[in-house]
Amino acid sequence: MTFLERLGRFEARHARVVVLGWVLVVLAAFALALGLLGGGALFDRLSSGEPTVPGDSRTGRDLLDAQAKVGPTVTTVIDGVDPADASVRAAIGDLATTLADSQHVTAVTSPYAVPGGVTGPAAKRLLDRDGRGVALLVQLDPGLSTSVELERAHWVEARAAATARQLPGATATTGSTPQLVDEITHRVEVDLRTGEGVALPISLVVMVLVFGGFIAAGVPLLGAVASIGGGLAALWGFSQVIDLDATVVNVVTILGLGLCIDYGLLIVSRFREELRGVMSDHTPTREEIEHAVGRTVAVAGRTVLFSGLIVAISLSGLMFFQAEILRAIGSAGVSVVAVALVVAVGFVPALIGLAGARLVRPGLPQRVPGLRVLLRRLGDVAPSEGVFSRLAGVVQAHAWLVTVAVTAVLVLVALPSLGMQLRSSGPELMPVGSEQRTFVEQLDTHYPALANPDVVVVAQATPQQVAAWVPQVAAIPGVASVDQPVQRGDVTVLGVRVDGGDAGGQVARGVVQHLRDHRPDFPAYATGQAAGQMDFTDALVRRAPWAIALVVIATFVLLFLMTGSVLVPLKALVMNVVSLGASLGVVTLVFQDGHLENLLHFTSTGAVETTIPPMVLAFGFGLAMDYEVFLLSRIKEQRDLGHSNDEAVAAGLQRSGRIITSAALLVVIVFAGLLVAQVLTVKQTGVALMTAVMVDATLVRMLLVPATMTLLGEWNWWAPHPLRRLHDRFGIGAH
Repeated sequence: MTFLERLGRFEARHARVVVLGWVLVVLAAFALALGLLGGGALFDRLSSGEPTVPGDSRTGRDLLDAQAKVGPTVTTVIDGVDPADASVRAAIGDLATTLADSQHVTAVTSPYAVPGGVTGPAAKRLLDRDGRGVALLVQLDPGLSTSVELERAHWVEARAAATARQLPGATATTGSTPQLVDEITHRVEVDLRTGEGVALPISLVVMVLVFGGFIAAGVPLLGAVASIGGGLAALWGFSQVIDLDATVVNVVTILGLGLCIDYGLLIVSRFREELRGVMSDHTPTREEIEHAVGRTVAVAGRTVLFSGLIVAISLSGLMFFQAEILRAIGSAGVSVVAVALVVAVGFVPALIGLAGARLVRPGLPQRVPGLRVLLRRLGDVAPSEGVFSRLAGVVQAHAWLVTVAVTAVLVLVALPSLGMQLRSSGPELMPVGSEQRTFVEQLDTHYPALANPDVVVVAQATPQQVAAWVPQVAAIPGVASVDQPVQRGDVTVLGVRVDGGDAGGQVARGVVQHLRDHRPDFPAYATGQAAGQMDFTDALVRRAPWAIALVVIATFVLLFLMTGSVLVPLKALVMNVVSLGASLGVVTLVFQDGHLENLLHFTSTGAVETTIPPMVLAFGFGLAMDYEVFLLSRIKEQRDLGHSNDEAVAAGLQRSGRIITSAALLVVIVFAGLLVAQVLTVKQTGVALMTAVMVDATLVRMLLVPATMTLLGEWNWWAPHPLRRLHDRFGIGAH
């Protein structure tokens, strides 16, 4: 008896105690994530910002940060007033005095308190270009905590709003980096609740249909709740030692939820199969139920652990990249996968042991006999012959046609990804009309001198040296204007504004590339959105081979140990590449080219966010291998029973087809919850992973896998003699 079988028997024998223990653990996990046990709530510890990697952009930014003697700037705008009006002057003066005398404020810059007064050149940048408003700059103390910075920003906002109410027709808006980060993290929290609020009820309805009853559907759902609690607690732990981006929480917890539903479905289905064998003429005894749970954990639990290991390996590939956000996603993702595995083999078996024979006897009110019969059939064990075995027969009869047609479709859908442009957005992550995005757009339009330059050059030189270089910078194609050099401690800062004003667009990238190709005689570093994007992309390209090598080699080894074949793992890897390429092609068409903008309620930035490709490849690869393991484990099981290759493929597809399609449908529903997200990165991730799962569970698993395995025939199971001996010794069998 294997360890997994003994574990399953133990959980079934002590089901009530195990379930009660899990309930306490899950409650403690939610309390920890919500901050009820101290240490602050998870969402209060999240951050948001442009992903950075070592390079010119970070070097320049670090040099600039080292010279900073002040904290963040809070900008407040009083709109709808005449700056020359005496009452406006008095009200703004009183506001400036109040702000300057407040705690943690270093200085306040007002157009009425600069050389030359409101009509002088120094005040021009603080006045609405249309003469309809006034801006104030409030400088906070350096070194404040994030919570204090945010509290001060909101206090400034409240004082400005009170001043605006004193002026007829006036309105007040306030913006700052702490407020932008807070808005994004708050929106992510709302998106998570909304997404799960949409996904879980729909998932429950679908699971009732798939499992044929409420009790059977409730088992994976309870496991999913436990997975969410454990995942949030794991992320809370990571937030204590590393900076977690706000978008990480949505993606990682949704992944854990999806995996737990997958694994719960697999385990419940296998339990029904095991228990059905002893229910032909009597109600099973507790000993028989314990035996069925033990066999379920031994066989399905092995598949779950095998699948989870591959998913964890695919996510660990993200740790090879230099970007902290990708490393955080990778490490947090691996921990959440571990939570899903522990739930699947440590909690779900106890639940099915508690439910026992009720899982194979779905009951419904007698007034709906037709639906009752349908649910009984859906909830029963898959027959030896059915829809999926007939599908396998059709595919096997036309294997060449299916292989060529499906491959052509996948390649065609993947082609747009070859033209993918990457972008690291800031306020554009939020929807049009959101408070902070609207404020930034207002500054760009009405106070252009207050808007950040599109490209910022940080030079280790004097202002005079930089001024002598300015004509060369102004002559670069795409440069609209160049600000006056400003000395900041030991460095000089030069703002460069580009045609079109898109800090992350093609024009800005061209200007940055020109600056780097034609450097002055002194050290100068181009920073800004475009520069950061370019450094990020270059870093991805440099580190990608190492990440890919880890995932490919580890996956190949694991699949070989499972199947004893060399060709099956190679084929699985190639098909996953084409499948994920199709997913990225859809993301490019939708978000870069702007298709489905109205349906999905977003505004295209003309590119895909920089974190999406590596994240989708890691998560999508893991989920694709999830279904590959489900299918191959059944095919290999039939093969070990002595069936021919074609018989094993057909029987394996029949046994696993319902599980794969049902699991994929439920995971698609879970990821569909991300489509209602307001944060663009989360929405893009949802579309990408939804597409990856749908393509993989339909075109790849149901059509391409059986077609290619039919074409390969007995070669599917070939391996060189040394590897065959290795597999005979170390291979992971089905029993």
